Amino acid sequence: MQNDDSQGSGTTLDATTAPEWLPSQFSILVVDNDPAHAQAMTESLEKTGYRCTVATSGPDGKKQLEQNTYDVIITDLVMNDFDGMQMLGLARQLLPESQIIMVTGHATVTKAVEAMQLGAFNFLEKPITPNRLRAIVSKAIEAVQLKQTNVELRRRLDEKFGFEGIVYASIQMQQVIDRLKRISPTDATVLITGESGTGKELIARAIHQNSPRKAKRMVALNVRAVSENLVESEMFGHVRGSFTDAVTDREGAFQYADGGTLFLDEVGDMPMSTQIKLLRVLEEHQITRVGDNKPIKVNVRLVSATNRPLEAMIDDGTFRNDLYFRLKVVTVHLPPLRERRDDIIPLMDHFRKAFVRRHNHAPCNFTPAVTKRFFAYEWPGNIRQLRNFVETMV
Repeated sequence: MQNDDSQGSGTTLDATTAPEWLPSQFSILVVDNDPAHAQAMTESLEKTGYRCTVATSGPDGKKQLEQNTYDVIITDLVMNDFDGMQMLGLARQLLPESQIIMVTGHATVTKAVEAMQLGAFNFLEKPITPNRLRAIVSKAIEAVQLKQTNVELRRRLDEKFGFEGIVYASIQMQQVIDRLKRISPTDATVLITGESGTGKELIARAIHQNSPRKAKRMVALNVRAVSENLVESEMFGHVRGSFTDAVTDREGAFQYADGGTLFLDEVGDMPMSTQIKLLRVLEEHQITRVGDNKPIKVNVRLVSATNRPLEAMIDDGTFRNDLYFRLKVVTVHLPPLRERRDDIIPLMDHFRKAFVRRHNHAPCNFTPAVTKRFFAYEWPGNIRQLRNFVETMV
């Protein structure tokens, strides 16, 4: 590799670290049909630095919501023509990332609690002190920040594990991507096949990230990495006392992934006794923890992967035929890197940039001679081997 001072150094942003916010960055809509009360709340908030807009009637507040964007909406619960509950419904529809605070008198506290059940952040009971107002608004702003951070994290997950995050240039991988786009929105069970190191877990994460289950967890469990006597505990969980080291109850991967996706890697290494129990889970959509007899309902999409020839294993009696057909409702085959050489150079460049950033290395490029050798190499370890080679060189 050679240094390339003409390239700018890469930078990364840690999305888990919330940036510092100033009150002036947030806009607040105050809706109250008592102009004096609305003005008092506005003045208190503006002293803190928030940008405020006042609406002195329900219809005026409705107009403001339809024409502008606000982070927090403070609305009186009882108003003529367009009340606080209607304001809440409209805000949830037009500004789903905003937070709504209801203002109520003592007689309508029950209604305010109902509003919270429908999505309001909190309520303020009259008379409202400035300190109480600012404290509730500050908490609402924190909730807005958290929503914004979550949106950014979801966007980054989409970039990393979405189809756009898969690096390829070959026709073979384009065919794989086209297939993924068709199957990801469904709830079908998927079996991913391919040699070790071809990126099966990345494909599983792309399926999850582009499915209706993306807001829930994807849990990955490598069957080969778990000792045979603990596989069932890892998958289904256990209750206290079910075996020597079971000192507490523990959820398994199926429960932990409830509502989301479970990725079982190296499923061909699963013991026969566990295969029978997995088949029952796929048929009945419920699990039973080790040491327990109480069934627990689970709602999980199963994606599994293997680098072993399952059909040959069926013939020699080491893998169940009925489980195989349950797992392969849809199959995705990942070709080895030597069969899609057009992906080698794009992957080299992708890993080079990533490791330059990770190791705070000066920008660098591969020489033409290195690129030529990498392109011609067979890569028996596939993408994992290529990645390790590039990191070593960086």
